[in-house]
Amino acid sequence: MPRVLIVEDERKVRRGLEEGLAGVGYEVEAAATGPDGAQLGRDGRFDAVVLDWMLPGMDGLEVLRALRAAGQSVPVLILTARDAVEDRVLGLDAGADDYLVKPFAFAELLARLRVLLRRGQPDRETVLRAAGLEIDLLRRRVTRGDAEIALAHKEFALLEYLARHKGQAVTREMLGRDVWADPSYALTNVVEVYVNLLRKKIDAPGERSRITTVRGVGYRLEE
Repeated sequence: MPRVLIVEDERKVRRGLEEGLAGVGYEVEAAATGPDGAQLGRDGRFDAVVLDWMLPGMDGLEVLRALRAAGQSVPVLILTARDAVEDRVLGLDAGADDYLVKPFAFAELLARLRVLLRRGQPDRETVLRAAGLEIDLLRRRVTRGDAEIALAHKEFALLEYLARHKGQAVTREMLGRDVWADPSYALTNVVEVYVNLLRKKIDAPGERSRITTVRGVGYRLEE
């Protein structure tokens, strides 16, 4: 039975989520403040977290950063009334896996939660190798030879996705949908910006880039 942590200060919303998720078979625990949510989330007992942005004590992004700093890679779905692109970028860059704007349909939350739980399932393959890089999925560590490459959360997610499709062209739409959980990213320069940031970190000086631009399509990581 999947275990879900809900961190939401609005009592009506929190109770509705608790009852709704429990009613479809989830094991649910809830917190009403940021510090309580961070404390529960650090325990590592949950398969997913539904996290409100505006919380007393610590806001949702502070809670999220605290979980990531504690080494928790649990999938996190951010709930918020803030729907500007800049806010979505901020939340996703802080380490969120998905983003749902209030008010929302419970059926959509369930669908997004199912996707996150599938992503969070243990993978038999814990180390990916491509383009001379070794990508340790458990320790979230990337190395080139003996040198470790420090990547931000979204940079790591982008590299992991490209490595899982190594040698294949992936479209900007695919990256927007599967890495940012928002197809509209394909219509902005956010994907291109992150690809360029990643290139600067993983490419050896003087060598051809490991990430090739496929004109009119997207990008491809060398095998």
